[in-house]
Amino acid sequence: SGLTHLLHWPLTPGDGGDLLASTSPQTSTYHLRSPAQTSYALGGYLEAILIARDHQGRPKAHGGDLFRAQLLGPDLKAGVPGDVTDLENGTYLLTLPLLWAGQAQVQVRLIHSSEAVRVLRGIWRDQWATVDFTGYFRGPTGYEETVTCNVNPLLIGEEEGTCHYRDEDSGELWFCARPPTLPCDSLVGHSSGRYWNVTTPHEEALLARNVTNKTLPQGIPPIWVAQENNRSLVLSPPQPCHPGIPAPRPSGFYHQNVWHSLSCSGRSFSTADSILGCLAGRVVHMMGDSTLRQWWEYLRDTVPALKPVDLHAMYHTGPLMAVDTARAIVLHWRAHGWPLRSLRTPVAALHSVVRELGGLAGGPYTVVVLSLGAHFTTFPPSIFVQRLAGVRAAVAALLAREPRTLVVIKLANTGYKSVYGSDWFTLQVNRLLRAAFADLRVAFVDAWEMTSSLALPDSIHPGRCVVRNEVDFLLSHVCPT
Repeated sequence: SGLTHLLHWPLTPGDGGDLLASTSPQTSTYHLRSPAQTSYALGGYLEAILIARDHQGRPKAHGGDLFRAQLLGPDLKAGVPGDVTDLENGTYLLTLPLLWAGQAQVQVRLIHSSEAVRVLRGIWRDQWATVDFTGYFRGPTGYEETVTCNVNPLLIGEEEGTCHYRDEDSGELWFCARPPTLPCDSLVGHSSGRYWNVTTPHEEALLARNVTNKTLPQGIPPIWVAQENNRSLVLSPPQPCHPGIPAPRPSGFYHQNVWHSLSCSGRSFSTADSILGCLAGRVVHMMGDSTLRQWWEYLRDTVPALKPVDLHAMYHTGPLMAVDTARAIVLHWRAHGWPLRSLRTPVAALHSVVRELGGLAGGPYTVVVLSLGAHFTTFPPSIFVQRLAGVRAAVAALLAREPRTLVVIKLANTGYKSVYGSDWFTLQVNRLLRAAFADLRVAFVDAWEMTSSLALPDSIHPGRCVVRNEVDFLLSHVCPT
């Protein structure tokens, strides 16, 4: 029941059969809540009312749309996410914090109509999966057989039987169809399989590009925010960054392409030497998906002294390692194990996060970074919740045996816009991530906000500017002062 409450989203009435009755980005409008001012106070808020309308211009009578609001300062390379409150009657309250002096411009996008969200929610709750995987079995002579694998034995569709795999450390389960002649214990390889067709043509029209992630017509002219006591920015709090700080909303903003945290005094690590000085003596264990591999790649590419070591592994799944022997720095990254959409990779290299955490002694020189989410949007929430329960217990045990260990959770970023992975799914995934680790002394890097604050196109793999700011915020927790 707690899960249902956590994942609450307004229901969409009707059967969604009329495409013209779905929310339209062309006809939906927004306007200032109160009369426009010649200038606004730094540190205040701008409020606007958004009226959702259908393709014939009729106001909607219910909520459930996924809108995204931003306040942008293009000339200042500034941006902040706005808060969108669904009043559940077809109108939405937009609240945009005024965090820099100068020009600011409201931008609102319809990510998905409520009718599209209904499709996504139905698939998420009722479909056991929207993808499958391939398992590669090898006999003693090198002869191979390939079969379908998945998170649930009922998804494999084989009458002859199923091979069950249970991770000893985490209890995580995996299933493959029984190969024609080879035994279950001869599974050696894993890769992505097929994306299943789970939508009708009508549902595909609701999720089509022409109505997804579209900017609404400009409803508010640019505004001017005045300086206050010669200050042109709202300052970060003076407290150094450390795990367990509650996250404000928004958690920060960009100015001159630099992320300014509103939870703690984030630092900038603009040179290779500053990064090396911070990481000296540290062993960093990154476990997760390719959005976290980008952090490893950024450090490898930015700091020449961090030399990658060829472990002869599959690059896309790892393990990857870079070292600076002079300063005793070790950077590890590896994929989080099943379910993982990937090129063919050895099964033996797919370690569960729980298994990896269980093997760490921890301590003041140990940094653990976890990123889970993007590969779980093709399954019902129960699969992710089970995984999170195991990972949470392993993190709690690590912090109990060595409280000085730094554990950082990277939230999932914006980017995907399809039935297999969508910002609506990601929003739910991040709610679950925050709830799972809320009572532990961990730090969060809010990649959702950091990837949705600037006037950049959404990408599941954001560009260097965003990754640099994410890594700087990680390093602000490693070296708070």
